[in-house]
Amino acid sequence: MSSANSGRGLDRDLVCLDLETTGGHPSRNRIIEIGLIEIDRDGSERVWSTLVHPGVRIPSQIEDFTGISNEMVADAPSFEDVHRELLERLSGRLFVAHNARFDYGFVRAELLRLGLRFVSPVLCTVKLSRRIYPEHPRHNLDSVMARHGLSCAARHRALGDATVLRDLLAIWRREVAEDRLVALVDGLLTETSLPPQLGADLADELPEAPGVYRLYGEEGALLYVGKSKNIRKRVLEHFAAEHRSVSEAKLARLVQRVEWTETAGELGALLSEARAVKQTKPLHNRRLRNAHAVTLHFVPGSQGLDRLDVVAIEQSTVISEGDYFGLYKDAKTALRAAEEICRAHRLCPKALGLDAGRGVSDEGASCFAYQLGRCKGACLGHEAPGLHNVRARVAFASSRIVPWPFRGRVAVVESDWRGCQDFHVIEGWRYLGTVRDEMDARELIPVDSADFDPDIYRILRRFFDDPGQARVVELV
Repeated sequence: MSSANSGRGLDRDLVCLDLETTGGHPSRNRIIEIGLIEIDRDGSERVWSTLVHPGVRIPSQIEDFTGISNEMVADAPSFEDVHRELLERLSGRLFVAHNARFDYGFVRAELLRLGLRFVSPVLCTVKLSRRIYPEHPRHNLDSVMARHGLSCAARHRALGDATVLRDLLAIWRREVAEDRLVALVDGLLTETSLPPQLGADLADELPEAPGVYRLYGEEGALLYVGKSKNIRKRVLEHFAAEHRSVSEAKLARLVQRVEWTETAGELGALLSEARAVKQTKPLHNRRLRNAHAVTLHFVPGSQGLDRLDVVAIEQSTVISEGDYFGLYKDAKTALRAAEEICRAHRLCPKALGLDAGRGVSDEGASCFAYQLGRCKGACLGHEAPGLHNVRARVAFASSRIVPWPFRGRVAVVESDWRGCQDFHVIEGWRYLGTVRDEMDARELIPVDSADFDPDIYRILRRFFDDPGQARVVELV
């Protein structure tokens, strides 16, 4: 396809386009409605819209979101039936959309299924709004409409939303200084340069969505696994000189192929990345690679004084009563952390098993910390064992491994901006996998790698400590 005609800023032939789809992922979902407005450089316009039979059933949440039912598309043309007219209307025009990589990605994916390659310059009105009004935190279409006093009788329908974009561009032409608008638009249209071995299409294919990406080198060697709220932005940063460290510059030279998996939100990306790194051990990943960890556990010691044991983390450990403290990469790190807590709270290192000297029962044998005034004398019987045990547990309480707070298996339901859902199945802090609906979540059989993972635990703890991010469905 030919590129958009020459011009500066918005002074060119445009097409404002919006799609409704069966879901949020171009690779597995389909278009159900197209609405667009062609705007010529001289201001003349042409409007076109059509329902599209997707060849699959429309999920109930999409019916609720768009108002488009399976009955409405039963007699609609397929994408193959309308693709020629769509291409004619897009040809030579700047492709304008809100969250533009979503709409552009769907058009490209549908055409690719027909064996056709489509490339066009793309202007995202979300990005342009952020550039024009950086002082405003929200730039979704409802927020932008409210900010500019726009209304839409057919919100979440393709032509209705495309009309909002047409009106929005008209407002910006009037309200934003011409030189500034030209600079902002042309800046957004400037493509990021990519290494020649990756192909020019990569920048067009990468989605502006959360998920996990994988960078491959020669002979399919997996170099790196990463996650991002915006896959496209993060992947392109790997190849942008101004963002590169020495290690990233080296990695960028080695990359031969990029693959990715979209998720409904950031939690799914974090969980997928943590599992993928441990399963595949990419050459350039350092963080998240070590699946092993140790923790500290109180056990009965001499004269009624509890001591600390370093124990390897196992699944049975974490789903017990929770009398375990901290997650450390090895015994040396765990003991060093315990010694710091011991000093800070004037606990007895000998009673806790942290002092390499004589045992607590040795007559007249105090620990070295007592001689320095850093121990209250549990080693000499000057502090009651029960009191020392309580103080020790209080001192270590902030690092306690929290017992699983639910009766059993749960699904954390994460939704994207179109209402498409991922069900992350968790049990006993173990990540069992992600599925598309509640029934599959109940029936999911854990994979072999679904053991306790300290990084998964930390991800989930941060998530559960921040209520309101997503809903949790108990599956027992």
